[in-house]
Amino acid sequence: MNYKDYFERAQRASRSMMSLSKDTINAVLSDLADEMILNTPEILAENARDLAKMPIEDPKYDRLKLTEQRIADIANDIKNVVGLASPLGEILSDKTLENKLQIQKVRVPLGVVGVIYEARPNVTADVFSLCFKTGNVAVLKGGSDAEFSNLAIAKVVHAVLEKFGINANVLTLLPAERAATEALLNARGFVDVLIPRGSQSLINYVRDNSKIPVIETGAGIVHTYFDADGDLQKGAAIVFNAKTRRVSVCNSLDCLLIHQNRLDDLAELLSPLADGKVELFADERSFVRLRSSYPNELLNPANKQHFGTEFLSLKMAVKVVDDLDTALDHIARYSSKHSEAIVSENASNIERFLNEVDAAAVYANASTGFTDGAQFGLGAEIGISTQKLHARGPMGLEELTSYKWVVRGDGQIRSPSQPSPEERAKA
Repeated sequence: MNYKDYFERAQRASRSMMSLSKDTINAVLSDLADEMILNTPEILAENARDLAKMPIEDPKYDRLKLTEQRIADIANDIKNVVGLASPLGEILSDKTLENKLQIQKVRVPLGVVGVIYEARPNVTADVFSLCFKTGNVAVLKGGSDAEFSNLAIAKVVHAVLEKFGINANVLTLLPAERAATEALLNARGFVDVLIPRGSQSLINYVRDNSKIPVIETGAGIVHTYFDADGDLQKGAAIVFNAKTRRVSVCNSLDCLLIHQNRLDDLAELLSPLADGKVELFADERSFVRLRSSYPNELLNPANKQHFGTEFLSLKMAVKVVDDLDTALDHIARYSSKHSEAIVSENASNIERFLNEVDAAAVYANASTGFTDGAQFGLGAEIGISTQKLHARGPMGLEELTSYKWVVRGDGQIRSPSQPSPEERAKA
């Protein structure tokens, strides 16, 4: 199979995107949201074919699974994107030089955005809507585990594009085979940026093998620190929500750190988790305190591997720390720089935590479950970046743009007596 044909068609489609008006883009997305609802039975039928191939105990099963409500949520996210202002054409800076040259810094699309993802059929719709809104073409490589689901959603998108007379290649879904991944990693000159979404092993593989720039949307190894001055009622609700709201997502809580002075409150703090059948891996001090209160079949001694693990299931590590400094040290060592939280009524400790923790999203007295593009007011998201260059945290519309310099003149030419910095350096 000649994958170059896919990439060339996507690149040509990218140029055609610039002729679409914002009204047309919004009309397409509005229609797509409606069509997602109308095609729910067909999408669920194809999703069932994928689910039949995956063991239900696989952590990816919940990410793969679609329901009527989840499809409705996807449609609502698309509608949210419609309601957002497009960043395209935004003038970031505007100045006129002494020689009367007008120089503007203008927001533009990235171009062709490649995404490699696992067992997340919602990504197909989310990425398309965000890319389309920002004038980008999406080249998607889903995993074989979601092959039928992805094809079903792409079919709906392509039908809407055809209805509006728009080049169908603005959404390019590559075959699910592994060879397509290798081709995309090497699509230099055709694809402008590549975004992996999935396990840490997938992200590492893409980063290490891609010939094109990569934005890492990293795994979430997430902590919540219950401080000496933490409110017990708030803490119990926050920990329970962060752990159990949806265990297979990257903002799910993996490790609770608790100040040693609050050990007497540990059983009450974790009582809701027992009701939720959460299995704990507790360090020595917390294990001793929980042994008489937490269900024996759900309580295990922790070892080193449990700290720094993204569980993606009803499992969580617990560790007692001496003070805030020890908590900060632990997070610095094991965090994936995704989402971290503190529960405390001590304003000084809160500010230290928010300032010193190096993560894309830091929380005080709130669940890490909010790390999400829709929750942050971005409509949907293309991923949650854990790196620092270009984008960090939930990536919405602005993060799918770059900028270019637009220079307007009236015959100005540069004098030979005006050397460049490079020329001055050589002099």
